[in-house]
Amino acid sequence: MEIRNYNSNDEIGWLRCRVLSFLDTAYYDNVLKEKEKYKNPAIELVAVENGQIVGLLDIEYDDKENRVCTKGEGLGGMIWHVATHPDFRRRGIGKKMLEKAEQIAKEKGLDYLEAWTRDDDWVNQWYVKSGFNKVHSYLHVFFEGNNEIKKVIRSNESKFKVIQGFAHYSGDEFENIKSKFKRVHECRCYEKSLK
Repeated sequence: MEIRNYNSNDEIGWLRCRVLSFLDTAYYDNVLKEKEKYKNPAIELVAVENGQIVGLLDIEYDDKENRVCTKGEGLGGMIWHVATHPDFRRRGIGKKMLEKAEQIAKEKGLDYLEAWTRDDDWVNQWYVKSGFNKVHSYLHVFFEGNNEIKKVIRSNESKFKVIQGFAHYSGDEFENIKSKFKRVHECRCYEKSLK
């Protein structure tokens, strides 16, 4: 297995790996049709085995404080995507990609990494095991069906019928919100110092 920089010829393999990797997570419906292009500098790595992309890790980073990251002090790198193809999990691919990304981030003068993820226990455990600390959280709330929609959305347009919605909830009543809606995920922010 080789860990190397992403190049534009990797896009289809990157997309396939990401979709398959996310299917059994709380981000199962977050499908991309093309790989993101970053406004700021980025570390973009892929893990390749026998010509197949089996892992990916993208970090967009600050070249000026708080341009990309929000929680730490100094220059940070935001992990936007990290995934291992489900057929290749439990081989340390994510760990190896993170180690390589951290080495590059330190060379570029970054002070910390920031990552946001939903409430999949195994994903959160990976971040903690990798030396990240939880620093903040809020809720991702999905509204589906007439009963849930009526609780939060009203339309003044008679020709529109809202059938689903999505919102961020940053209040203090997590349990109350979780009891009112079927699909609610705690979105957690993790941070890791590179010093």
